[in-house]
Amino acid sequence: MPELVSATGVMEPPAIPQRKRRGHWQAVRRRLSRSPLFYLSATLLVVMVGMAAVPALFATADPHDCDLGRTLADAGAGQWLGRDLQGCDVFSRSVYGARASLGIGIAVSLVTGLLGGAVGAAAGYFGGWVDATLSRITEIFLAIPLLLGASVLLTLFGTSGSGTWTVIIALSVHGWPQVARITRSSVLEAKQQDYMLAAAAIGCSRLRALARHVVPNSLGPWLVVVTTNLGVFITYESIISMLGIGLRPPTISWGQMIHDAQARFLEAPLPLLGPAVFLSVTVLAFILLGDVVRDALDPRSHS
Repeated sequence: MPELVSATGVMEPPAIPQRKRRGHWQAVRRRLSRSPLFYLSATLLVVMVGMAAVPALFATADPHDCDLGRTLADAGAGQWLGRDLQGCDVFSRSVYGARASLGIGIAVSLVTGLLGGAVGAAAGYFGGWVDATLSRITEIFLAIPLLLGASVLLTLFGTSGSGTWTVIIALSVHGWPQVARITRSSVLEAKQQDYMLAAAAIGCSRLRALARHVVPNSLGPWLVVVTTNLGVFITYESIISMLGIGLRPPTISWGQMIHDAQARFLEAPLPLLGPAVFLSVTVLAFILLGDVVRDALDPRSHS
């Protein structure tokens, strides 16, 4: 057993948890490197992120260069998915729409992950009245369906308020409770482990124990839910834009394109199917990545 007293006479936490934690993450990396689904989902996401970051590399046509004389034109040379109701190139707009849709999904996932993680960690670790208060607040937000709550907020903001940041705020306000509940459960389990008893025995402060032992050993479930939520929030953004209460022109998003094309779908299906395919591939890639990460963190969950 390692010594708990250093050469300077200062009490130190045992090193075993840190070594076990490093070994755990090394095993996770090995499992990921052996998974074909990891490489498939990662490749798809790299392509989609590349589209969002540098769309001009994937589409040469200007998405705002529209010709009403070519409304609903069929696919042909230079326009792989034809043109929409405004005479705009569907493929080009689908590529450029990745920036708004992916950007909102990533931003909401980060905000809800950090907020929900902080609330869940505080509730699970400190317990008592802190846990009771934060759990009741979480349950109140959980009682409101995310899509309904976000739609109400966006409707209250009105047409002038449906910008990118407004959509991010509306989805974030109702999207963090699930992360909080999962993080709380993970922290409750982590703080019952032997290394927490050892840390308490040597006089380690509660905040230091939380930062050094509980949080690192609770990251697995948090990481899985945040990764999976990326696809979920991209879907929600597309739904609210498709309903006409999300992003509006001149911003281009997949949901907005689907909203504009649905009325003429039977006459011209490509303006709707184009962004729908981009959306489906992106969401599928995030879901696959979340499943692969979950299985790598806990191989027993696959059985």
